[in-house]
Amino acid sequence: MSDERLTALDASFLQGENESAPMNVGGVDVFAGPAPSIEDFATHLEGRLHLLPRFRQRIAPVPLGLGRPSWTDDTRFRLSYHLRHTALPAPGGLEQLQTLFARILEQPLDRGRPLWEMWLVEGVEGGRFAVLHKFHHSLVDGIASVDVLQTILDSEPDAESEHEPRSWKPQRGPSRVGLLAGAVAERIAPPELVSSLGTLARHPRKAAGRTAGAVAGLGTVVGRGALRFAPRGPYNRKVGPHRSFSWQSESLADFKAVKNALGGSLNDVVLGAVAGALGAHLRARGEATAGLELQVFVPVALRGASGEETGNQVSGLRMPLPVGMTDPIERFERINDAMEELKDSTEVVAGSTVIELSGLAPPAVGDRLAHIGDVQRYVNLVVTNVPGPPDKLYLLGRELESVFPMVPLGANLGLGVAIVSYAGGIFFGFTSDPDIVPDVDELPSLLHRSLEELADAVGVELSTPPTGVGDAAGRGEPWPGYDEQTVAEIASAVSELDEPGALERVREYERAHKDRKGVLEAVGS
Repeated sequence: MSDERLTALDASFLQGENESAPMNVGGVDVFAGPAPSIEDFATHLEGRLHLLPRFRQRIAPVPLGLGRPSWTDDTRFRLSYHLRHTALPAPGGLEQLQTLFARILEQPLDRGRPLWEMWLVEGVEGGRFAVLHKFHHSLVDGIASVDVLQTILDSEPDAESEHEPRSWKPQRGPSRVGLLAGAVAERIAPPELVSSLGTLARHPRKAAGRTAGAVAGLGTVVGRGALRFAPRGPYNRKVGPHRSFSWQSESLADFKAVKNALGGSLNDVVLGAVAGALGAHLRARGEATAGLELQVFVPVALRGASGEETGNQVSGLRMPLPVGMTDPIERFERINDAMEELKDSTEVVAGSTVIELSGLAPPAVGDRLAHIGDVQRYVNLVVTNVPGPPDKLYLLGRELESVFPMVPLGANLGLGVAIVSYAGGIFFGFTSDPDIVPDVDELPSLLHRSLEELADAVGVELSTPPTGVGDAAGRGEPWPGYDEQTVAEIASAVSELDEPGALERVREYERAHKDRKGVLEAVGS
């Protein structure tokens, strides 16, 4: 019989979901070359599904909501339901791909089936194709989603198919009575409590140390005032059902060069660049930023070396993002100091413990606790940075060029930033509610400009221009200072252009690097 109870953390992503805030993680994976046929892709994927057992399991809720749901084999599983196929209309620009992905993000996954989708998208500009992946957060965290991609893809372009499709027979799931009985047993002997008692019996020092760490962590949270409200800001309004998505790619070597010049960690430089971009974005919107520090939630992986590819093993920290500091070095130093203070912090243990303890509460109470996030004032946004594979990956011989990740939006978190490194690149995904952040397409250029400020301050020469996905990826700015101008300034300059080919240079550069709607409209694209 197939029956495995969701953990408290996995279940929390189901409890906190609503129509305006689907808890999906995912990304846009752009590949070189022509797309494989949907039949070949399906055969390839089917040969890997035995390595991803959760991808053929669905959620089995406990009647009356009296306990956490279980994973159970989907007796109606059909790969064709989860693997979709579409094509972009010509010219297949990046803005079209971003819009398609945003529309897909808006749709909640069907809880009566395994909680994932993949879309094979043909017709991407430059003779490319894309795979859009969407997984429910109860199924994977950020690192696990990268592990899933590595399971599906190959490390060599000419790799033979290592996994032939295997026959699969779903196991019978528990009955309603069985689910209720399991819920009652869980109330009597909660798994978290049993696990803790088992650890105490086998490793009393370890258990005592963990308990002390959790208590110390909770004390640290209160002592540092981390339970105080985050500042009010334009990113924090009730999130609606619509999404916008934009992205930026940079050289990982550039970030490492800046890190080596400044000291600190690579993540400090990433957060420093994000802080600079958000500060510039707020000031462009007329917001006062002097002395402003947004509070961001930074997930922290707790995943060990077990090799498990699904589920959530993550906690997190709240830290200040000094968007009001205009000096790039001061911004970096503030972030570095904050991270040093939080390094090896018992707050991570405390955060994990709070989630585990929530699993001991009666389900009705747990559901209400999950919806506290609807009105939370703890953080202003989530910034998550996941290390990806350092070497190239391939799908049926086609090279994966770019991976643009997304983070789901909470009930009043109108902007989220996700980052993943891959094969010498670092890829940023910006997700927003367009009614809260209508100009999310401005953030990629602001991010690059923020990195330039850091690099200039320490004498590092960046790779310019940043790597794009279109045909014009290797071309420079249409004119000196182009990347420093706003959309309005570029549109004004475009109206005065009379040089042959100038409009086409702007059009190609935008499609490759920025893909801003306002500029493309100005050049008649």
